[in-house]
Amino acid sequence: MFFSRPLLGLALLAGGASGLTSCVTAKRYEDLQARQQTDEQGRATAETQLRQTKADLQKTADALAEARLDQKRLVTDSTQTGNALRRTRTLYTQLTDSYDKLLKNSDRALADRNADYGKLAKDLATREGELGQLDVSLQKTKADNDRLAADLTTREAKLKELTQALADKDKAVNDLKARVSNALLSFNSKDLQVKLKDGKVYVSLSEQLLFKSGSTKVDPKGQEALKKLATVLQEQKDVNVVVEGHTDNVPMRGTGAIQDNWDLSALRATDIARLLTASGVEPSRITASGRSQYVPVAANDTPQDKALNRRTEIILTPKLNELFQILDGNSAATKP
Repeated sequence: MFFSRPLLGLALLAGGASGLTSCVTAKRYEDLQARQQTDEQGRATAETQLRQTKADLQKTADALAEARLDQKRLVTDSTQTGNALRRTRTLYTQLTDSYDKLLKNSDRALADRNADYGKLAKDLATREGELGQLDVSLQKTKADNDRLAADLTTREAKLKELTQALADKDKAVNDLKARVSNALLSFNSKDLQVKLKDGKVYVSLSEQLLFKSGSTKVDPKGQEALKKLATVLQEQKDVNVVVEGHTDNVPMRGTGAIQDNWDLSALRATDIARLLTASGVEPSRITASGRSQYVPVAANDTPQDKALNRRTEIILTPKLNELFQILDGNSAATKP
């Protein structure tokens, strides 16, 4: 039978006390009792330390087991890392080789690119020079266009003015023809005709109406027609008058002042001019001329055609001073 240490100590103390009562002093007993308490405290402390040590040992064992697991994982990771490292080194070697190749190719490409850049820079400089020339040319062209536009505007205004002047002139000519036709309406159309030609009014009078054969003096019936015409011309101050005498191709026998058809046509035109002047038309507006036989209106091969050629034409032309001024202005504007 086994006893715990405290019970055993008490038994021994009891036995000792009964046997040693006579010989153990109280002080000795107290020393033993103090030592026992000290031993008990030491034992309790030792047991506490033992429990703590066991707990620490268990922690250490757990930590060791965890460390072994970590070591195992590290070994595994190290293997994987080593494999990855080898793969990385292989890839790095490949990349280094590729980089070297690319670097060499890049150097060549860079040299080629620099050459291309140089060529492009030269071309660009050339283009910039051409662009500068084109810009100068464009500015000049723009200035020319502006000048032409201004000139065109001026010309359009002049054209409008000229068109209006021509329209006014045509109206004046038509009005003049109507007035002359009305004034000479009573005369036979075979002997007297009024017509428009080239913007002028032609009053054609036959020899039969104005003159006897070979004469240069106007007959009374002809004088009447000329006076009526002069009345119209007095009202039309802006009309110039040209009197043209015409003959056939039959030669004149030289008698006195009349040597040929030139003389005959000129003297007849002059006599008509005098009659118009005497009737109130300003002399400065009248021009007399002889055309002889050289402006016929019909062939001189029959008596009827010869009679047609023996005529006097009074050509009435509205003064075109305004029109001429416009034309002169246009001419001056076109000079550089």
